[in-house]
Amino acid sequence: MKKIWMAMGAFIFMGSTIAQKQGIINNGDSPYVQFKSINISDCQWTSGFWADKFKVCEETMVPHMGDILTGDVGHALNNFKIAAGILDGDHQGMNWHDGDFYKWMEAAMYIYAHNKDAAILKQLDEYIDIIGKAQQSDGYLQTQVEVKGLKRFGNRQYHELYNAGHLYTSACIHHRVTGQTNFLDIAVKNADYLYKLFMPQPDSLKRFGFNQTQIMGLVELYRTTHDKRYLELAELFINMRGKSKVKPDEHANYKHIGDMVQERRPLRKETEAVGHAVLALYYYAGAADVYAETGERELIDALDRLWENVVNKKMYITGACGQTHHGVSSRVDMVHEGFINEYMMPNATAYNETCANICNAMFSYRMLGVHGQAKYADIMELVMYNSALSGISIEGKDYFYTNPLRKTHYHTDYSSTESANREPYIECFCCPPNLVRTIAKLSGWAYSLCDNGLAVNLYGGNRLNTRLLDGSKIQLRQETQYPWNGDVKITVDQCKKEAFQILLRIPGWAKGSKIQVNGKYIDKKVNPGTYLKLERNWKKGDVVTVSMPMNVQLMEGNPRIEEVRNQVAVKRGPVVYCIESPDLPEDTEILDVYLPRDNDFVPEYKSDFLGGLTTIQTHLKLRKDKKQGMYRQLVSPEWETVKTQLIPYFSWSNRGTSEMSVWLPIIWE
Repeated sequence: MKKIWMAMGAFIFMGSTIAQKQGIINNGDSPYVQFKSINISDCQWTSGFWADKFKVCEETMVPHMGDILTGDVGHALNNFKIAAGILDGDHQGMNWHDGDFYKWMEAAMYIYAHNKDAAILKQLDEYIDIIGKAQQSDGYLQTQVEVKGLKRFGNRQYHELYNAGHLYTSACIHHRVTGQTNFLDIAVKNADYLYKLFMPQPDSLKRFGFNQTQIMGLVELYRTTHDKRYLELAELFINMRGKSKVKPDEHANYKHIGDMVQERRPLRKETEAVGHAVLALYYYAGAADVYAETGERELIDALDRLWENVVNKKMYITGACGQTHHGVSSRVDMVHEGFINEYMMPNATAYNETCANICNAMFSYRMLGVHGQAKYADIMELVMYNSALSGISIEGKDYFYTNPLRKTHYHTDYSSTESANREPYIECFCCPPNLVRTIAKLSGWAYSLCDNGLAVNLYGGNRLNTRLLDGSKIQLRQETQYPWNGDVKITVDQCKKEAFQILLRIPGWAKGSKIQVNGKYIDKKVNPGTYLKLERNWKKGDVVTVSMPMNVQLMEGNPRIEEVRNQVAVKRGPVVYCIESPDLPEDTEILDVYLPRDNDFVPEYKSDFLGGLTTIQTHLKLRKDKKQGMYRQLVSPEWETVKTQLIPYFSWSNRGTSEMSVWLPIIWE
């Protein structure tokens, strides 16, 4: 019966309902969503910032990463070959390395959706065949456990559920783009196995769950197959957390219990983001997907509280999350790569794992769908221009796992995930494919569909060709040099005759924005941090112009953030800037740099610098008197004034080993 459904499903997805059945998040039929996703590849970048990044992603990021993961260095494909009996050898890589491979496959599918390169599909089909051979007859699939002969679900740190979640998501994307079921069959077989295993809720598995990507994956599988068992199982994984007594597991590390894995309180009762930041934000994003299908008020109330707690009390100015490598929660549980107390925001030791930053954007994208409010898109944008892109080099081949806001030469004790420069391969390889798949799919976040129209979430040169929820065709063209320039021109190339809405996101920072339609200013108040609704009988050739002032802004932190008292950060539009030592006199220490309050800040676009970006030309003060000892009597400082430039935070560490700082002490002159 299932095989018959699969054949029917493939036909349906390729037929008349295709317009709203191929979203990255396939929420077209989700009853509790205000903003619906557009189809994969309905929006394509055409020029400017994200078009350039997508080109690097297509030509370098995805192919280069594929070479790593299918070769002996990354070893991910080898693990599947060994599990399938095709290759002799031992499993290599982290417990979650299968999931890294699935994420890379997902990224490759987004590229294929845009360029239709048959070689990509042929290659992936070969890999899917190997993965299918590695899968056990009952549906179980985890190469580490299979190759090493470990006990299934004997230790939640094996990440079996995490790997399953990325399998489901990747397989659903593959099916939506191709109409094929070869990958989806593997995912369904594995999900059926999990359902049989977990739904009886045996005592041995009641606390099982670590990095819970399976919740998002199961919801996508439900949206793809319409099998309600997968939604039921997704909700079970939410309900399991916080119900059992917290104690060390037989084989688990003592650091990986309690708040570390969000099991002190049930999600619906939680008031604070705690524990490992990636685990938490994947968990919240999955719960938002479940709410989109069930509409449970207690669940969304909890997610609203948690989003506010993350964004307003535990998030860096770059959109980054996860303040510490090792620390304790407010309830005094050991945490790793995690959230700590509110307003405790170190700069030089900030961990800010690239995955956590991306998960912050993923959570906000889902909350945007649920509520349709601009503040969620503001966070998506903040992350993508700052703490996400900082995780990869301009060239697209080297990676940061952590993203601190200050780097000095005093920091020499690097862990396996920390480094002075981006690395060509990180043994813990979860972040690189997560970032690359996000860059590859970002055009799918640029627009959303609403009841009678569409919302413009992200600005960038692109072309949109999609259908509104009533089935009518619409084509738009967006022309802009955003984020370096705040002017955006949106042209209607095709639309229905009846009136519909275009919702324009006015970023929270964009005070004084002006909107014109066909050269005439609109008679509406333009409020930053909201969507401006334009409803009319649109016609081909209509032009909407958005003008957002790109003033340089000096940002200060909440006075409770001890680490940034009397310091400022420089921000222009959505981009956070920093000072890097290559732009200072030789042998200058970053800790000697001060910013005068009364200063000139002159934006300057440099097309041949770090891939093309806007710098900020300015003057800084360097403190020249030598400082000795841990404490000393204050004396009048000696100053040197230097003319220099600030660069976008994401672009630092592309010119060799350097020091860097986002926050600078201010001189009130």
